[in-house]
Amino acid sequence: MNEYKNPVPTVDVIIEAVGPDGREGIVLIERKNPPPGWALPGGFVDYGESLEEAAVREAREETALEVTLLRQLHTYSRPDRDPRRHTISTVFIASGRGVPEARDDARQIGVFTREEITFPLAFDHRRILDDYFRSKDAPDFRIAE
Repeated sequence: MNEYKNPVPTVDVIIEAVGPDGREGIVLIERKNPPPGWALPGGFVDYGESLEEAAVREAREETALEVTLLRQLHTYSRPDRDPRRHTISTVFIASGRGVPEARDDARQIGVFTREEITFPLAFDHRRILDDYFRSKDAPDFRIAE
């Protein structure tokens, strides 16, 4: 019998939040596990879980924030987007409430303004954030794979 290999579904969440210093920005976590680097909160979808449920769960597990999903940004599916395996990530935009706290897979956490995100990001999260900021600047912007 042939074994079929399928991409693994994941979610990432762009959380718009207010940091402890009162500035508005985007929540990023520094990953504890490989691949290293700063990233959007997110992770794998559990069996029996919707994408929306996975996004809320992963955000809470990694950031301690209560999030409200606002809309879906896009689904990213390039086979090389995750060096560990082929994943397909549906990205949500959410608002976050509470005090950000690094938990679960997060070593550190921060709320960063657009101008502060000048450092490398894990996976394809730079592209995702570039698309997010372009969509905020031009609401009729269309994301192309």
